[in-house]
Amino acid sequence: QVQLVESGGGLVQAGGSLRLSCAASGRAFRTYFMGWFRQVPGKERELVAAISWNHITTYYADSVKGRFTISRDNAKYTVYLQMNSLKPEDTAVYYCGASGRVLAGSESGYDYWGQGTQVTVSS
Repeated sequence: QVQLVESGGGLVQAGGSLRLSCAASGRAFRTYFMGWFRQVPGKERELVAAISWNHITTYYADSVKGRFTISRDNAKYTVYLQMNSLKPEDTAVYYCGASGRVLAGSESGYDYWGQGTQVTVSS
């Protein structure tokens, strides 16, 4: 069982930056494939970025490439999402997910979820 707690969301102006953190419980975190998703009302949860347990594999949605960076610190059981050059269309609730699979590219591949953190980007 893995518990995930996100933090770092908030209100920021367009062009600004935020860093989201997702703190996990349990040593199993070190073996999990981790992802950041976002969701706006009326739409499906979208995978934004993901990272393998050994940092070798990363994934970014086209909409955030070059602006967002995912990283993890296995010693601290934490995964981060650095978000730069934020745009109003980045406004969403951001969720952290943990997958026991080697790779997980969709919501159905994730086993555990955090409660979400709101990111609002004003124009």
